[in-house]
Amino acid sequence: MNLAEYAGYDGIGLARLIRQKEVSVGEVAASVFEGFEKINPSLNAVIEIYDDRVARADQLKLPDTPLAGIPIFLKDLGAGEAGRLQEMGSRLAQGHTVETDAYLTTRFKDAGAIVLGRTTTPEFGFAATTESILNGATCNPWDRNLIAGGSSGGSAAAVAAGIVPVSHAGDGGGSIRIPAACCGVVGLKPSRGRVSCGPDSDERLFGLSQEFILSRSVRDTAAMLDAVSQPAPGEPYVIVQPLNSFAEAVGAPTAKLRIAYTADSWTGVDVNPEIAENVKRIAGICEEMGHIVEAAAPQLELEPYFKALGIMWNASLGYDCDRLAQKMNRPVDKDFLEPVTLELYNISRNITAADVISARVALNKTRRRVGAFIEKYDLLLTPAVAQLPVLLGTIDQNQDIALENWYLGTSQFNAFTNLFNATGLPAISLPLGQSSTGLPIGIQFAAGFGREDRLIQVASVFESALPWKDRKPPIHVSNCDQ
Repeated sequence: MNLAEYAGYDGIGLARLIRQKEVSVGEVAASVFEGFEKINPSLNAVIEIYDDRVARADQLKLPDTPLAGIPIFLKDLGAGEAGRLQEMGSRLAQGHTVETDAYLTTRFKDAGAIVLGRTTTPEFGFAATTESILNGATCNPWDRNLIAGGSSGGSAAAVAAGIVPVSHAGDGGGSIRIPAACCGVVGLKPSRGRVSCGPDSDERLFGLSQEFILSRSVRDTAAMLDAVSQPAPGEPYVIVQPLNSFAEAVGAPTAKLRIAYTADSWTGVDVNPEIAENVKRIAGICEEMGHIVEAAAPQLELEPYFKALGIMWNASLGYDCDRLAQKMNRPVDKDFLEPVTLELYNISRNITAADVISARVALNKTRRRVGAFIEKYDLLLTPAVAQLPVLLGTIDQNQDIALENWYLGTSQFNAFTNLFNATGLPAISLPLGQSSTGLPIGIQFAAGFGREDRLIQVASVFESALPWKDRKPPIHVSNCDQ
C-alpha cells in the first residue's frame, strides 16, 4: 500500500481492508509513520510519533468493530494516555506525563483505534492558531504561510494532509470547528455531556469544552461518536441517548427542515465577503432541497456574555497553571508562560467565587435565550469562521501586545463558534466552499441539544451533494509518491 492508496481511504475504509485481510494493521501503521516522516517537517502538526506502537501494531488484538485497526493521534491537551507525555503546548508542562487513561482514550482503544502519536496545540488551547514557543508553528497544508486554526490545529492539519484519517480534538470556544474550517475537514463539537471528560474531570472549562475528533468523512464522525458517547460511571449528569445509532443517520433522507441562516455575526465582527456568499449559497441549496429557509439569528446581551466567558476561561487557566507549577516544581512566570497567557493568568488572580457564580448566571441567561430561539428551528446555518486563515504570527499567544488587540484578532475566528460552547448545543463545520485563492471555507450547522443525529444526517446529504473527498491540499501524503 503506497501513501496515495492509504490516504484514499477514510477510517471505515481502512478498517474494512484490515477486516478482510487485504492489508495488515502493521502496514497501515507503517503508512502513518512514512507520511509523518515525509509530510510533518513541512507542517509541524505532530509532536511525537509512537515508534514502539508502530513497530508492534501487528501484534495488537483487535475487537470486532467498524473502526478496528484505524490509526489515530491524540491532541496534546485533554484526553491523555497513561505513561505518555502531555505538555499542553506550554513550557510550564514540559516533560509532564499522564498518570491514567482518560475515559475517552479508553473508548478510542475499545473501538479498535490505535493511538500512534500526539499533535500540537497552542499553550493550554487558548488560541485560534496552533503556535507555541514550546513546539513552534503548525502550518496550514493549503498554504504553509497561514494558520491551521486552533486549538486543535495539529490534528486538523494531520487529517487534512492525509497522515491519519481521524484525530482527537477538543473544543472550548471553537477549537474543533475553527481548524476544521481552516484546513478543510469535518469537525463536530458534540452536545455538552455527550462525551465523558472523566475520570479526572466532570466538566472541562465549566462545561464549555467538549472533546471528540476531526475527520475527513461524515461516516467516520458518526461511527466514532457511536463508539465514544456512552456515559461513564459517576457522570454529573447523563445526556439522553439517541434512539438509533449515529451511523444510521448517514445517508438517511431528511424530512422537511426549518433552517435559520445568517451570514452576519451576532457579535458585530466583519465577515469575509467570500465566506458570507458561501453561506448564502448553501442556504439557497437548502431551499432547493425543499427545506424552509429564513434569515434569522439569536440576539445576545454581549457585554455580560463576553465577561462571563472571560471569567470561566481565566479561572480555569489559573487553576491549571497553579496545579502544573506545583507538580512540575516551576514558577508561573515569563520563563514558562507566553506573554498573553501570563497576562490572562495574572487576571485570574483577582477572580472570586462570586465572579464565577455571576458568570454562570449570565451564561444561563444566554443559554435560555438561545434555547428559545433554536426551538423554532431544526438547524441554524452560519459561517464557521468570519475570516480566511491569516498569516502565522498574527494571533498567537507569544505577543507583547495589548490584550484587547489579541482578543480582537481571535474574535475573527471564534465569533460564530463560542456561542455553542456557552449553550452546550452541538455544531459541525463542513468544508462546503473554497475561496478564490483555493482555501477551504467551512460552513457551520448547529442544532438543538442532543441532536447530533440531525447534524450528521444533513452533513451526509451535503457530503453527497457537494463532495470534498477528492479535494486535497498541496501538502498531502499522496503527493509524496509522485
